[in-house]
Amino acid sequence: MTEIQRQSFDQGRRAIPFIDEGEGPALVLLPAQGLDVAYLGGLASILEEEGFRIIRIGSRRPTGEPATMHDLAQDVVDVLDHLGVTAAWIGGHAFGGAVARTVALDFPGRANGVLLLGVEGTRPLDDDAARALKTAFSAPVDTDDRTAIQVLVGEGIDLAVAWDVFSRSRDLGVEELQSAALASTPVAEWASLAPSLPVLIIQGGDDKITVPSSGDDLQATARDRASVVRIPGAGHLFPMTHPGETAFQIEDYLGWD
Repeated sequence: MTEIQRQSFDQGRRAIPFIDEGEGPALVLLPAQGLDVAYLGGLASILEEEGFRIIRIGSRRPTGEPATMHDLAQDVVDVLDHLGVTAAWIGGHAFGGAVARTVALDFPGRANGVLLLGVEGTRPLDDDAARALKTAFSAPVDTDDRTAIQVLVGEGIDLAVAWDVFSRSRDLGVEELQSAALASTPVAEWASLAPSLPVLIIQGGDDKITVPSSGDDLQATARDRASVVRIPGAGHLFPMTHPGETAFQIEDYLGWD
């Protein structure tokens, strides 16, 4: 993905990065906490080739002013307004999925459905997963921590390549803002599913961060319209490490040829 394709929606003190690619049905992809939209490039490229318009939207830049999950959802809608997109499938990875759920709850008319790539849970991570996540976000770019990245990607992945993509996609400047947004917003205001909308949940079968059981629990609240699929052996960063398998599940579910 070339830098010239990256744009910024600036309004007031907000600066929200985004990348808009392709033509066809619109699908929004929102990154996980502390990550830039860059690591979603492989998935976006495959979906674009399959006939989708992929809009990757990052987090607003910190300004010193607090933000809630509702504010972050408003940011997504404002970027869509800027692009002239009246409705889209709203998708996100982990924390990005929490923002996607908030968009659907706050602006149901703007969402055709919700795509969750790993479900952000409301329970604390186990000690090993929390330690790996903290290490992965704190290690220098040129120091690949094999143990930490292994926890995030699962087995069978080139750890050096995975570390290179992940470490260069870290957006540490927004992590504190995002954590504060979660902490300041009641769980019920972002964690539930908007009425009536279809939901596709894709889980990494070996995801230690957004564990598969969180997706199963969420599906149980709306079995009539929520579907769950798993990518066997895939870890938390499956949208990055398994873009082909992830794109196939999305395309198959949406029935777009």
